[in-house]
Amino acid sequence: MDDLRLALLLNAVSPAVGGVLVRGEKGTAKSTAVRALAALMPAVDVVAGCRFSCAPGAPDPGCPDGPHEAAPGTARPARMVELPVGASEDRLVGALDIERALADGVKAFEPGLLADAHRGVLYVDEVNLLHDHLVDLLLDAAAMGASYVEREGVSVRHAARFLLVGTMNPEEGELRPQLLDRFGLTVEVAASREPEQRVEVVRRRLAYDDDPAAFAARWADEEAALRERIADARALLPQVVLGDAALRQIAATCAAFEVDGMRADIVMARTATALAAWAGRTGVREEDVRQAALLALPHRRRRNPFDAPGLDEDRLDQTLEQFGGDDRPDADPDPDPDPDTDPSGPDGGPGGGGVPPQGEAPDSVPPTGQPEPSEPAGPPAHPEPSGSPAANAGAGERAAERAAEPFRTKALSVPGLGEGAAGRRSRARTEHGRTTGARRPRGALGKLHLAATVQAAAPHQRARGRSGPGLVVRRDDLRQATREGREGNLVLFVVDASGSMAARRRMSSVKGAVLSLLLDAYQRRDKVGLVTFRGSGAEVALPPTSSVDAAAARLEELPTGGRTPLAAGLLKAHDVLRVERLRDPSRRPLLVVVTDGRATGARGGDALALAGRAARLHAAEGTAAVVVDCETGPVRLGLAGNLARDLGGTAVTLDELRADSIAGLVRDVRAATGTDSTVRNRRAA
Repeated sequence: MDDLRLALLLNAVSPAVGGVLVRGEKGTAKSTAVRALAALMPAVDVVAGCRFSCAPGAPDPGCPDGPHEAAPGTARPARMVELPVGASEDRLVGALDIERALADGVKAFEPGLLADAHRGVLYVDEVNLLHDHLVDLLLDAAAMGASYVEREGVSVRHAARFLLVGTMNPEEGELRPQLLDRFGLTVEVAASREPEQRVEVVRRRLAYDDDPAAFAARWADEEAALRERIADARALLPQVVLGDAALRQIAATCAAFEVDGMRADIVMARTATALAAWAGRTGVREEDVRQAALLALPHRRRRNPFDAPGLDEDRLDQTLEQFGGDDRPDADPDPDPDPDTDPSGPDGGPGGGGVPPQGEAPDSVPPTGQPEPSEPAGPPAHPEPSGSPAANAGAGERAAERAAEPFRTKALSVPGLGEGAAGRRSRARTEHGRTTGARRPRGALGKLHLAATVQAAAPHQRARGRSGPGLVVRRDDLRQATREGREGNLVLFVVDASGSMAARRRMSSVKGAVLSLLLDAYQRRDKVGLVTFRGSGAEVALPPTSSVDAAAARLEELPTGGRTPLAAGLLKAHDVLRVERLRDPSRRPLLVVVTDGRATGARGGDALALAGRAARLHAAEGTAAVVVDCETGPVRLGLAGNLARDLGGTAVTLDELRADSIAGLVRDVRAATGTDSTVRNRRAA
């Protein structure tokens, strides 16, 4: 946890660093470490009675509780505000009392979490699962340092400058690039593989459970010393000099690693300065620049969602050496620093940024950025059990082929109007989007439909005794806007990995197409799952998850060979969708079958007929489906088209799947059995 502790402490010293993103496997105490930061943060002076934590010396001139008179402030502990993944927009930015605003002209505003976090820490656990509309609000507040609430001509603005800290498990999916770039630093954490360290973790946890007060008292002196060191580093920070030599190294490093924009340069400069202050120095050294690069650059080097964050340290050292120099007036004049403030200790040093300490086994930390799937990602350590596709492929199994270069795909969507989680694929009733109508609010009023509210209140003005220009509005008059936006779906891939797919290196093209669809699913905020079939059966290679990275990793290692049990693959997909409908009934599925349509099985059986019956099970339940026809060559049997008809879906070729193709257009996936009402009637039956 050295990197995590160092990154949090650097942000405590200099909040301008921009926050921390903590990536790691489950059960590694990410949240525990972050929550412990609040106790180490220096106290904050605020204007007495201000709900927006204005500083006494420089209050916000636009504060809703202002204007504030000059007066000494009161000190309070720095806040750590937690943003739940399922929070509403009103809870985040605050809520206006629309009824009072319309009837009385009063701006009655209830502050949200952004106001509470001003001049403190905003912590988001599982930040990668945060809904898009909340991410947009966070991005706006982080960029402008203020939160704006605009409702039907009534606006409120207040300052919102906070330290953003997020934790995430990469297995559950990645962050949007815009939000990822807003985190100043990123660190990877993993559980120790050393038995002695694990024993000590368990021992301390049990001691805390037995007597929390005694456990806290045991570490009180060490926490007090750490708090004092943070305060000293904050006081020293303005005196730290960032010389031209260090600036050249920072700029050269960012250019060498081809990071986008200039934010990386600025974050590196601030981090290197904070490292020097934390070490008790007034000059930035080369090791500070190196450590800053290891913390600030890995997550900014991702070229696409499937690239693992990381940094080539040999290249980093070469760049620093090439652009280093002796003209460093910022060098510390004291060549023998205090060992208590040496950055190479447990709180810092060049060994950070995901590099195991000297003497530690190199395999104690997983490769940077690689998700930890629930099943082994590499070759199995034990023989496949009998009955599995790998075991039945026999000598015909071929090694996994690399995927072809991904491409931009045409849009696939589920027909009708859903009500699932916010996303970017299919039409749905959502809290955000274009207004399509109005209804009476159920519970607290959300988005007001002003015209409908006025229309409902207008006929009753004389009966209510209206005498002035104001409109007399009652609770029953309020109307809430209904909106239509986009939802995320469950995209379940059923991939043919039989021997026929290996002919003429067809599997490379197939993997490239599926990888392209996975990239599209990532951008549209879908859940994905992967079912493969070959040999004598089918298996769930990846249960439905938000981690598109994990699906891409499973796809890359997928071998081919054996017979083509198409019916088994469709039946396995049916089982997966049945379970997912119980777990998440509002998320509509999209079945994507990648095959040439061939089916083989035991002698004497009609494999194609069995596959047709399995496909019609999906059609009977109204599952939207697309068949990606992988058949190549001058002679085509058209079996994939027949399968698409049985599924009640659409068949497209690999060429037609490309967004830049003129050989066809992938429209909304329409069930061949009829309209949405027909599908609903079938489900009811």
